[in-house]
Formats: sequence, structure tokens, C-alpha cells
Amino acid sequence: MRIALLALSISMALASTASLAATAYVSNEKDNSISVIDLDSMQVTDTLPVGKRPRGLLLSSDKKLLYICASDSDRVQVMDLATQKIIKQLPSGADPEQFALHPNDRWLYISNEDDALVTVVDTQTSQVLAQIEVGIEPEGMAVSPDGKWAVNTSETTNMLHWIDTSTQTLVDNTQVDQRPRHVEFDKDSQRLWASAEIGGTVSVIDVPSKKIIKVLTFQIKGVHPDKVQPVAVKLSADGKYAFVALGPANHVAVVDAKTYEVLDYLLVGRRVWHLAFNADQSLLLTTNGVSGDVSVIDVKNLKVTKSIKVGRYPWGVVIAP
Repeated sequence: MRIALLALSISMALASTASLAATAYVSNEKDNSISVIDLDSMQVTDTLPVGKRPRGLLLSSDKKLLYICASDSDRVQVMDLATQKIIKQLPSGADPEQFALHPNDRWLYISNEDDALVTVVDTQTSQVLAQIEVGIEPEGMAVSPDGKWAVNTSETTNMLHWIDTSTQTLVDNTQVDQRPRHVEFDKDSQRLWASAEIGGTVSVIDVPSKKIIKVLTFQIKGVHPDKVQPVAVKLSADGKYAFVALGPANHVAVVDAKTYEVLDYLLVGRRVWHLAFNADQSLLLTTNGVSGDVSVIDVKNLKVTKSIKVGRYPWGVVIAP
């Protein structure tokens, strides 16, 4: 009896561990699908059909729901990760590309590239709360961890647009370099990092003053400067690193987040777009659009350890614990 109980206990423990295994979700622009990657085996375990041209992805705060920008379907889709089924279609405005979720887990800020708008949707009621006029070709979207600010980037206007979330109104703008694509707040909501694809730079902005305090440039041996096109930025929770995806330069820059010194360049797949940490930030995943794969970076050792083939033109990535 004791042996049987021990075996049952071990079996239950293993099942519990398996159920907690991290899973990555990758949007494939050209396949209208999501690749599901088990991060224990580092293998694609499923491919899920979704709306047309999926790009931005994000998770609800409880990690149970996956939000998907189905850009050419003009919808934000909501997937229940337990069943891997689409359970809701949210009104998003035209051509949603990137979005950000407020810390209240309800207000979703969506950039509408074709209409020069940011649409704010209540994810619980599916009601549009506001549509806010911004610059031409809005793309990047971030909400500060303290919930006070939503910031949008306009690629053609070359600006960051500051939206006061208490009133859902545009209150300020910051001029940055050419074609800003992505914005990322630090965990204290005091610094904002903004990439500029054509400018080839990343600006660090002081949030209280909304002024640029540092502009980072990148030089990779053997890579023409025109190919250095920063897109996604991810900041480590310990405040140590900023990782910057450099697009067709096929590298991720490792930056000291305190001194702003570029420490290293990590070679990944072709046309690196977006980045995601796992829960303990031991791994960083990159989506590589042209090579159709995901690179896995060992954060502690700053080494690329694996390449995982996914669908055509992978764009967004998130990791659920």
C-alpha cells in the first residue's frame, strides 16, 4: 500500500510539474496562425488558426487569456489558453498592430495604423471607451506599470504621444528619431525606452519631464549601418539589462540599463522583430521574421542556445508559465 501511495504521489507531482511547464505563443503573419512551443522540450507542439495577419500578442494578468491583434481582420481576438479556442472578438478599430493592457486588466490600448488613432476597449464589456487621435501610422503601444500613462508611437510623425489614462486624452508629445516602432517602460514607471527603426537609435526618456535623457546608437562589425533598425526592447526586472532587437541586422543588442553602455551583440535569426522573457527571466525568445524561426537566449550567459522553426514571418511572442 505504501509503495502504491508513493507511486501515486510521484505521479501527481510529475503531472503538476508538467502542467506548470512554460509555453511560448508566436504569431505567424503569413500563415494566420499561432505556433505553440513547449519550453521544456523546445519543440512546437501545436499550430492554432487565428484571424488574418496576426501580429501583436499579450497575456491577461492571470495568464489565462491570450489577446491577438488580427490586423487584416480588424479585430482583437481573445483566446482561452485552457481550451486554445477563440472566445471573444473585441472591436479594435482598423488594422490593429500593437496594443497594451492597463494594470486594471480591463482597458486595452490599441494602435490603429491606418486611421491615426488609439482605440481604448474595455475587455470585460467589449465596449469602446475612447478613440484618441494621434500621429500618422501609429504602431508602438505601452502602458506604465503605475497605470498613469499610455504611450503610442507614430512612425511617420516621429513622435511619442502621451495619453493620460485618467481622462483618456492626449496631453503631450515627445519628438524622437525616425520611425519609432516600440516603447517600453521600466518597472518603476520612471524611464521609457523608445526604438527608432530608420533612425537606428533608441531614446531613453525621463517620464516625469517627458524629455530625452539618452540616445543609444549601435555599431556591429561587418553589418552595414542601414541594416541596424531597432524594433523591440525588453528590460530585465533586476534593472541590469536592456535587450534591443535590431531587425535586419540579425542581432540583439545587450545594453547596461544603468550606464547605457552596449555590452554585446548576439547573433539570432534573420529580421528579428520581438522579444519575450520567461517567468524567471532565465530565457529570452526572439521572433525572426525572414528566417521563420525563434531564437532562444540564455540570459545568464548571454548566449544563443537554440533555434526553433515556426511558421512564416513570426512577429509577436509571449510566454505563459
